[in-house]
Amino acid sequence: MDDITALILDDHAAFRRGFARLDDARDPTELLAVWEALALHLDIHAEAEEAILYPHLVRHGDDGEDETEDAIGDHNKIRDAIADSKRYEVGSDEWWAAVWRARRENSEHLAEEEDEALPDFRRHASVELRAELGARWLTFYGEHKNGRNLPFLDKNPEKYVTDHR
Repeated sequence: MDDITALILDDHAAFRRGFARLDDARDPTELLAVWEALALHLDIHAEAEEAILYPHLVRHGDDGEDETEDAIGDHNKIRDAIADSKRYEVGSDEWWAAVWRARRENSEHLAEEEDEALPDFRRHASVELRAELGARWLTFYGEHKNGRNLPFLDKNPEKYVTDHR
């Protein structure tokens, strides 16, 4: 059984390793290789959470609506920083500023999700639902390999919550 919360935590660990690899990259070619893979994973992960996890949390968590609205806003900030990074030469001051903004927003988001949203979800979701959503998570990643057919567009957090109540 693949519990969706465990799969999400696996991604979170991969993000932390990706940013550590970025710290170790020494030239624009290495920076680009690490950042492109990491940025794509961040974008796909946000889309997966918005398609699979948060529609359930918004309806069933103790603070599901607030946690969901906050998470969608965080995803928007991360997406925006990633998009900004693509406008600049890799390794330039502007590029680094965008990458560091993505890193800061992601770090804050991971902490909030791990300390609030995921525990809230675990308290209210059955083991069967967590396994079902875990299977959907894996399927989502397979269907959207390399971000295929995903828009990576910001969403209105309030509208998202209203649409998924």
